[in-house]
Amino acid sequence: MQDNRYIVDVIIPTYKPDERIWKLLERLEKQTYVINKIIIINTDESCIDTARIAEMEKVEIHHIRLDEFDHGTSRNYGITFSNADIVVFMTQDAVPENKYMIEELIRPFGDEEVYVTYGRQIPMQHCTYIEAYTRQFNYPDTDIVKTKENIKSMGIKTYFSSDVCAAYRRERQIELGGFPRTIFNEDSIFAAKVIQAGKKVYYTSKACVIHSHNYTYIQQFNRNFDIGVSHKDFEEVFGTVKSEDEGIKLVKQTAKYLIGKGKWYLIPDMLIRSGFKFIGYVMGKQYRHLPKKMVLRCTSTKQYWAKNSWKETR
Repeated sequence: MQDNRYIVDVIIPTYKPDERIWKLLERLEKQTYVINKIIIINTDESCIDTARIAEMEKVEIHHIRLDEFDHGTSRNYGITFSNADIVVFMTQDAVPENKYMIEELIRPFGDEEVYVTYGRQIPMQHCTYIEAYTRQFNYPDTDIVKTKENIKSMGIKTYFSSDVCAAYRRERQIELGGFPRTIFNEDSIFAAKVIQAGKKVYYTSKACVIHSHNYTYIQQFNRNFDIGVSHKDFEEVFGTVKSEDEGIKLVKQTAKYLIGKGKWYLIPDMLIRSGFKFIGYVMGKQYRHLPKKMVLRCTSTKQYWAKNSWKETR
């Protein structure tokens, strides 16, 4: 039976959203768990139909400049408009698979030790074969409860979480200092805070969203460069566990999967893609030794570097 004890708000950062934003809002309205309100933090006022949003009873929109955006502080800003018990973060390109997504995200909070839950990402219809397996690797079909005890066996995966579809106890999120200002990985950095505080992060496999990307090699390089930057900036989190081991495990299991499915001819593409990921990640971790012009060529988030002075990031 559904538990309605919590007031729930949904927060969605947007930047030049496509038609999926309207499908997302439509499906949120049809959730079995009643949402109090939906808060959109939009970074480009000219690229979203504010009149259409004004017609939606539970949706409110707040605008920020692009140079004010980063993955952490923009979400903290969204929380300032909420007094809910639980805040759910989503991205503009993730669509609930069914009407039970919010209900399943909320269910684990029956355990007072659970501070964060995050859901399963299902690949889009036209997702590449390799990307589809990556989703399966990162988002299995069984629930996982993560605590300090998992660090030895799971390594960096203990801290893994995703704000593509995640829920937080609002007051606990604030008490633990909120999200940091960061180019990437605000969700995993906060999950590490929760784990280190002796609390729990819960992966709920039945809270499903449709979400995937068919990145080019260069886009994958850019994305992993930013991941490397965040790992360097938060060495107190990521420096205690090796992330490269998880990448090697993914490569090995993907190759095994492709061979098992008779798709062995995709292995060269997978290896090239993995190479771009690895080089991007390594360069990102070394960003402080690179010229600013090179950093701006490597990153996928140029506005982050415009907002922060180069001196601050070094």
